[in-house]
Amino acid sequence: MTSSTLKICCNPIRQRWVFAFMSFLAIVIAYGMRASLSIAITEIAKPIAQNDVSSDDLCPIDESAAKKNVSTSATYDWDEYTQGIILSSFYWGYVVTQLPGALLAEKWGAKHVTGFGILVTGVLTVGIPVAVQWGGSTALIIVRILMGLCEGVTFPALNIMLARWTPLSERSKTGSFVYAGAPLGTVFATTIAGLLLKHADWPVVFYFFGGCSVAWWLFWIGCCYDSPRQHPYISDEEAVYLYAELSEHVHERPPPVPWRHFIASMPMWALIAVTIGHEWGFYTVSMGLPKYMSSVLHFDVEDNGYLSSLPYVGMWLCSLIMSCAADKLIGSRVLSITATRKLGTSVAALGPGLFILGAAYTRCDRVAAVIMFTLMVTLLGSGIPSLKVNALDLSPNYAGTVMAVSNGAAACTGILTPYVVGVLTPQQTLSQWRNVFWIIFGLLIGTNAFYLIFGSGNVVEWNDPEYVSRAKSKEKKLDADNK
Repeated sequence: MTSSTLKICCNPIRQRWVFAFMSFLAIVIAYGMRASLSIAITEIAKPIAQNDVSSDDLCPIDESAAKKNVSTSATYDWDEYTQGIILSSFYWGYVVTQLPGALLAEKWGAKHVTGFGILVTGVLTVGIPVAVQWGGSTALIIVRILMGLCEGVTFPALNIMLARWTPLSERSKTGSFVYAGAPLGTVFATTIAGLLLKHADWPVVFYFFGGCSVAWWLFWIGCCYDSPRQHPYISDEEAVYLYAELSEHVHERPPPVPWRHFIASMPMWALIAVTIGHEWGFYTVSMGLPKYMSSVLHFDVEDNGYLSSLPYVGMWLCSLIMSCAADKLIGSRVLSITATRKLGTSVAALGPGLFILGAAYTRCDRVAAVIMFTLMVTLLGSGIPSLKVNALDLSPNYAGTVMAVSNGAAACTGILTPYVVGVLTPQQTLSQWRNVFWIIFGLLIGTNAFYLIFGSGNVVEWNDPEYVSRAKSKEKKLDADNK
């Protein structure tokens, strides 16, 4: 089928919507691959002994649940510290390739960088069972590091494409829809993994999620392109519309990143700070909640999968509602972009902070704990149309680099949180987990306060190549005058 035939067939379909949907699926699958281990590890590793612990600091075990929760495939004696290292090892690699991924995508094209990253991560995911059987925890850590290296390019590369495909009037809505793939990917991982673990051995979990990435890549290669100008069958009407909407702040070939201006930018540091606080809460819960449900509250594996996924359904819905509200507030000029972003991050900090403290003091009330966790993670969704989209606000020309730096800094929390949880909860007691929840509260509130002071939703001056050029000329002139 020729490109002209495809153009006629696909003319009624808005290609920016196709791109948004495929990008959304990319993040769903990416998070599915990384999060599936969080629940699978409860079946891979043997339960931790809770000897010499006061019964007041432990929840009673339901005997019927305990019988359902016995695993026949849990053969590895990995303590909490080892499990924390395994879960965090993904982010050792993930942090490293954030900035290189952005630079590669800006130079060679974001489409293939994104596709390659997801595809190879999927292949490595399929190889996890062999790695564990061959080399135990050490081999699993190595595979997880390699997965992180490959997946680290995803967010920066997708952000570059979002800047080229999303008009300002649709930015909050489209950006939130795409990035809402993170909570839905976690839902996907925990729900499907729980079902698979109930009816099959744990290796099937990784075969399933790795296979999904290969199927996605085949559609991605044929349907998506780096920019509207390169798309062979986009309608003329949509191409003209996108050019008119994006031409002011987005250049096809912007000059290299003005790092001196970048580093001196307080809005940039504010974005980094609030992203760190948000992701600390998200990563701690996403990686630790299945363990808390299993080891502290004693849910069986199938219920664990369902209940661990429930908060992320709320997070997804909240992100969509807040994104529509954000676009409406900005479009009707009720609030500025800056005020709208700060409102979103504040809801995503104060609400989750209070509810995580509520969860810390529900003790063994399983219903109350599930409600608190659900509300906590749900309100984290308010941050998606704020902090995730803020990279596009600040610098459309360098959206990939801005995302790489902010997301890379925040990804360090993915390294630290499993380690911190492993160190603070060696015996999985209520008081040990309470310390974990207080840390989440402090970081959410502190980093959001910094963002309220220094954050911005306006395009920064150094996004404009002419501004950077004038600044360089002025500096050269001053140097010449001083000489």
